[in-house]
Amino acid sequence: MACIHVAAAVIFGSDHKILIARRPEHVHKGGLWEFPGGKVEKGESVRVALVRELQEELAITVLHAEPWLKVQHDYPEKSVLLDVWTVTDFNGEARGNEGQAINWVSFEQLDEYQFPEANQPIIDALARLLTIR
Repeated sequence: MACIHVAAAVIFGSDHKILIARRPEHVHKGGLWEFPGGKVEKGESVRVALVRELQEELAITVLHAEPWLKVQHDYPEKSVLLDVWTVTDFNGEARGNEGQAINWVSFEQLDEYQFPEANQPIIDALARLLTIR
């Protein structure tokens, strides 16, 4: 089974809230919430893919992003590698550029949303990160 390489972002707003987006109904795990991002194209660096995807999906320009975490997850029908970056500075006002719902939430609010299984390690790592701060 081929592995799909995905650049994903944990985007922190100025109020320390985190941006999440709702997956379109017609895609794998449609209707669930996720940390924004998308596929890394052949020959593309993860950073370039991240910047491109966030511009396309959210209409924001990344100013500061750092690699943070890698999550490998095997679903019965596909395998994904989430290359997760933190985004702490960007230009523009995030909007669902492709018609998707987006929401700024506190860490404590994340449990009110249903995420694909591959996102759970990101939420767990956020819990550890935020207890350190």
